[in-house]
Amino acid sequence: MFKEEIEKLIQKKLLRVIKDRNAYREHFYKEDALDKSFPFDFKSKSLSHILIEGQKFVNFSSNDYLGLSHNQRVIEAVKEVIEIFGIGAGASRLLSGGTELHQELEKKVAKFKGTEAALIFNSGYTLNTSVIPAISDEKSVIFSDELNHASIIDGCRLSAAKKIIYRHTDMNHLSELIKKEEGRRKIVITDTVFSMDGDIAPLKDLYNICLENDAILYLDDAHGTGVLGNGRGALYHFGLNPTNWIIQMGTFSKALGSFGAFIAADKEIIKWLINKSRGLIFSTALPATIVAASIKALEIVESDFSLIDSLWENRQRLFNGLKKLGFNTLKSQTPIIPLVPPHLYSEDAVENVNILSEMLRKKHIYAPGIRPPTVKIPRIRFSVTAAHTSEEIDYLLKSLTELKLR
Repeated sequence: MFKEEIEKLIQKKLLRVIKDRNAYREHFYKEDALDKSFPFDFKSKSLSHILIEGQKFVNFSSNDYLGLSHNQRVIEAVKEVIEIFGIGAGASRLLSGGTELHQELEKKVAKFKGTEAALIFNSGYTLNTSVIPAISDEKSVIFSDELNHASIIDGCRLSAAKKIIYRHTDMNHLSELIKKEEGRRKIVITDTVFSMDGDIAPLKDLYNICLENDAILYLDDAHGTGVLGNGRGALYHFGLNPTNWIIQMGTFSKALGSFGAFIAADKEIIKWLINKSRGLIFSTALPATIVAASIKALEIVESDFSLIDSLWENRQRLFNGLKKLGFNTLKSQTPIIPLVPPHLYSEDAVENVNILSEMLRKKHIYAPGIRPPTVKIPRIRFSVTAAHTSEEIDYLLKSLTELKLR
């Protein structure tokens, strides 16, 4: 049915494929069956090391920023809850799919984010494509950063509101556009940390623009929660207080190492979303085991800053090393560090990135290329975590040096 279209993707070197991780079982994977050239002791209980097609890699593509996906305290919390609530939720939240743990997590999120209430969803994509249409209508106008995540873009498309795109983090452009719209509900939507570039939205300027123009500020803090502001996110990073006209979205699936997403906001907004968010109303609730993992991960982030400190130390080590070697890292300010390689291997930018990714792969470094249509400028996207060691980061820098990319 799609043979010709697939062939075109292949010709353009843009065909996406799925490569799933293997479980590392010492009794199954004998050392003589594995590539012995892997330069480190393999960590089977961490996403910083992965096994794909029998080959070991240091993984620089994970959003498990704090390494909580394999945290033993989180795992024990899940084991305890699975004996009580079982595997599946069995129904939507509005029927009988929720548990007392769902309410506990929402209360913890609201306290963590400094809001009156919170509401959990099954994923960040589900949340944005459900909440954005619910808070807007034909009398609204949405202002969206041009580099916002695909889930925000699709949420805007599903909305009946007028949509206006402003240039990436260009506050003068946003100010100019927002002043032209009168008599409408204004909603400014932005990622706090941009997932492909690693830069941070200028929240103080956005805050002031929304305040001056009576606009709602919708923050997608998926990559900021657990990373910025001692883990509490972008608002706290900038020293800003939550208000009733700010809606904070976040995920449990990145720094918190679990799954799902949340909205933290005014009680009135949460009540409205319970009644109007189709992704909540018509989806089976998150399993209690996942909710329990998120509760425990949140408790760890609130009480122990050492993981966040390690994350930022590792980020600075890699970032400083890349800059010392003269690499183009765009405007990265976070553990997401893009590398736009020079046209050393090919004049074609996509092929150039594909070749570099494969060369790194041969050195046991997993860092897939990011290509159009995800981004306009092809790049390698390095994602640093607290689980990486200084030796692993130095090995990446050494490997890049050996590939003579400068």
